Amino acid sequence: MIFRQLFDPTSSTYTYLLGDSASGEALLIDPVFEQVPRDLALVQELGLRLVATLDTHVHADHVTGAWRLQQRCGSQIALAEAAGAELVDRPLRHDDRIAFGERFLTVRATPGHTNGCLTYVLDDQHMAFTGDSLLIRGCGRTDFQQGSPQQLFASVREHILSLPEDCLLYPAHDYRGVTVTSVAEERRFNPRLGGNVDEGDFTGYMNHLGLPHPKLMAVAVPANLRCGRPEGDAPPAEQPGWAPLTLRFSGVWEIEPMALAERMGECPQGSAAPSPPPKGDKATWGGPALPCDVQIVDVREEPEFLDRLGHLSGAHLVPLSQLLSRLDELDRQQPVVAVCRSGVRSAQASVLLAKNGFTRVANLAGGMLRWHSESLPVAPGSMAATGELPAG
Repeated sequence: MIFRQLFDPTSSTYTYLLGDSASGEALLIDPVFEQVPRDLALVQELGLRLVATLDTHVHADHVTGAWRLQQRCGSQIALAEAAGAELVDRPLRHDDRIAFGERFLTVRATPGHTNGCLTYVLDDQHMAFTGDSLLIRGCGRTDFQQGSPQQLFASVREHILSLPEDCLLYPAHDYRGVTVTSVAEERRFNPRLGGNVDEGDFTGYMNHLGLPHPKLMAVAVPANLRCGRPEGDAPPAEQPGWAPLTLRFSGVWEIEPMALAERMGECPQGSAAPSPPPKGDKATWGGPALPCDVQIVDVREEPEFLDRLGHLSGAHLVPLSQLLSRLDELDRQQPVVAVCRSGVRSAQASVLLAKNGFTRVANLAGGMLRWHSESLPVAPGSMAATGELPAG
């Protein structure tokens, strides 16, 4: 089985990806709206097909990514029937099963934090996903969304801490960076629900927490009762419009060599071109500027730019070590494609450019190695263009 634990730093939410290696079918538990591009990139890179999203409850601190993922890849939306949410494809009850390939999760109803809380238990009972019903050395609050300390105490004791001692427990949140616990640990060390704590102890404790409501509650709860569908059904832009790009799990947008070559060849004559080389330094400028609005920024060192794999026509040499001090040589309003030998340095350059106000940035996938392997043209006069490419 493929398993990944993902994290949203804004809400301290954990999202879990479970995939069946044989079939390629996958589930996402507690996806976050803003992290959908990241999650889809990971699903794609691992060669998986998302069949369903599962929320552990109607969250009050972030908006679910369930509807957004459904719009992108057709995944079903699963949520507790008791939550009463709209747009749910699979309303879940206690003891339901959610299959992904040859594996499955069993649903355990664990209300108390809210009336619609669920815990998902893996088929071999080696892992369970507890949402906010049981946190690491803690639990979710019980003072809103039909919460009940008595219900939560019974839910955790009967349906979570009753699992095998070595069962690993994965919560929906942690605010200290702790990622996982176990049934044995929580039975022994959870100060609210473990040891000799009884229902009276727990109820007294939970009724006197005095916590303020989550800051996003007024936005998140209504949105999550629509499974994350924005008002007006208007999703955010998923794909930059200036070129066919792929979002990698690292967060970097990439353009394939052939797509860039086509873009370079299709640019109409006479349209905007990159700025001229600074101070007449022709050695750092890859020949005539491209007759289009795409700025090609080569972040290798000058010897690499002038020999070996060659360079792209119109490319502007700005070594990665100099990039931040030479940002003014680039137009923030025009798209930028970063290039290096293999795509590693240029990926770092893409991140730096994005952090400094460049909103349309892509990395050339595979760098000049891929460009050369696909027999795409380089600037005239370089060793690669004249057939003098050194070995190695």
